[in-house]
Amino acid sequence: MTRHAPRLLYVTDLAYRAAGRRYADEDLELSARLRADFPLALCDPRDAARLMDGFDAVLVRNSGPVLHYRAAYAEFRAKALRRGIPVHNPLTGRADMAGKGYLVELTRAGLPVIPTYAGDTPPERLPASGSYVVKPVDGADSVGLAHLDPVALAARTPDAGTLVQPYIPFRYEVSFTFVDGDFQYALYAPDPARRWELVPYRASAADLAFARRFVDWNALPYGIQRVDACRTREGDLLLVELEDHNPYLSLGLLDTETRTGFERALVASLRRATAHG
Repeated sequence: MTRHAPRLLYVTDLAYRAAGRRYADEDLELSARLRADFPLALCDPRDAARLMDGFDAVLVRNSGPVLHYRAAYAEFRAKALRRGIPVHNPLTGRADMAGKGYLVELTRAGLPVIPTYAGDTPPERLPASGSYVVKPVDGADSVGLAHLDPVALAARTPDAGTLVQPYIPFRYEVSFTFVDGDFQYALYAPDPARRWELVPYRASAADLAFARRFVDWNALPYGIQRVDACRTREGDLLLVELEDHNPYLSLGLLDTETRTGFERALVASLRRATAHG
């Protein structure tokens, strides 16, 4: 008996606008490619819970910051877990999918990450710095992010719903994209003031060992992960974030061979996800 291709619900917010990125273009092009392998329909994240029953799996792509639709996302998660429908990425992610509190955990564990502290940490227990970055635990796309000097930080009301980081000067930011634990490509922003003007980056063995350490820590059975890091002035890499929910992929910046390789890896991953589910 012929096995039918899994029906795929592709979750994206085509109306979302992000600085320096064209979410809608990426999802329209990627979904068109995936139609060669899967029957699929595009769906806004606010509708995913009530539409998923007609599909075999859900692919969450450029769906925007969850803080814009918390109730709808909570309903989606609860229903997907109750139904046992495969979600790509799996809802077991320990990184950005669960909020940015994992950065505190990784700091305490001594891993190479930008030092991160809970927002109610007394200022005297923070590393000395000329300025600090304060961001919401559940933030994304720099929503709610603020830069404070030590005086302003000390005057601020402690807030466990935020994180505090000493500002780390860096040479550039670099992102490593993995599918099912396999490295696909890396991009970087040579100019720190233009973080979304990305170009291909030739990753060294040491770079990949750094990035893979966090992918392994997250232990997802399948899915796309983007490891964002910064290169310090001393030459070290520090984790900025591990995006395991809906990482923007910058596919439009890839050469044909790299993009085709990524798409093939994603198709294989989606098949693995439906088999896993």
